[in-house]
Amino acid sequence: MTMMNAVQPWPVTSAEAVAYIRGGTLAPQISGHVIFKDVPGGTQIYVEVSGLPEYKPGKNGEAPVGPHGFHIHENGNCEVGNREEPFMAAGGHWNPNGQPHGNHAGDFPVLFSNHGIARMCFFTDKFKVKDILGRAVIIHNNPDDYRTQPAGNSGKRLACGVIEPRFRFCQE
Repeated sequence: MTMMNAVQPWPVTSAEAVAYIRGGTLAPQISGHVIFKDVPGGTQIYVEVSGLPEYKPGKNGEAPVGPHGFHIHENGNCEVGNREEPFMAAGGHWNPNGQPHGNHAGDFPVLFSNHGIARMCFFTDKFKVKDILGRAVIIHNNPDDYRTQPAGNSGKRLACGVIEPRFRFCQE
């Protein structure tokens, strides 16, 4: 067999990254992934998560559970740390341009739990894949209000995943 006829895998050249989401002490059942893919003009983001808590309306001045705040955080560190306040090592929301909350590069749409499952796809022009490698994705307990500074009052951190390069292989 000549090299011309050999089947050889090679990495795909479009930039992609993935964060494998795992729940912490407050919601260990959460799992899933977030895929980031460079596209013309920005980044396409694909989300699939299961094990989310169901929506519960807020009562007696407490915030509702869900829809769930969803953000990129500064540090790619998903150590649980304090069991009552997990994932604090991920730092604050990623905000490279010093924007007010609601316009951070790391502010994403909320995740709606449909019997524990959320799937979503969206586009952002605020970053490319190379800009977010080594950061973390966090899912919060409460909805993001997109106003309260600096983090949208989205509550405790339920799940975390570090954003890492995604290598796909194909054959010709």
